[in-house]
Amino acid sequence: MRAVVARVTEASVTVDGQVVGAIGEPGLLVLLGIHAEDTAAQAATMARKLHELRILRDERSCASAGAPLLVVSQFTLYGDTRKGRRPSWTPAARPDDAEELVRAVVTELRARGAEVATGVFGAMMEVHSVNDGPFTVLVEV
Repeated sequence: MRAVVARVTEASVTVDGQVVGAIGEPGLLVLLGIHAEDTAAQAATMARKLHELRILRDERSCASAGAPLLVVSQFTLYGDTRKGRRPSWTPAARPDDAEELVRAVVTELRARGAEVATGVFGAMMEVHSVNDGPFTVLVEV
C-alpha cells in the first residue's frame, strides 16, 4: 500500500461538476494506491500511520490536531514505468479488491475519530488542493 500525502490548507474532489469531498481547513490530502498483494492488516496500519503522521505545522498529526483528511484512490501510484513509454498497471490491485481496501482505510480512520472526506472510487475526478509548504511525503506499508 502506498500513499502520497500532502499537507494542505484546503482540498476538494469534484466529479461531474459536483464537489463530492472536501476539507476546508489545514489537514492532509492522501492519494492512496493499493497493491495487488495488499491486505486488510496493511489497511489498518496505513490508517494508523496517516492519522498519527506528524507533518502538520508544529510537528502535529491529524490525531493530535483534530485535522481532517481527504482520501482519494489512486491506482496509478502502482504504474510500472521501468520499460518502454507506457506504464504497466499489473502491480495495482484489481478494482474490487482495491475499493474494499480503500474503504477499510477510511473506515479505520473514522473509527480512530478522524474526520475523513473521500473521492468516488473509479470515477474521473478533479482534485484541487492548496499545498502548505509544500510538504509532501510518500508513505508505504
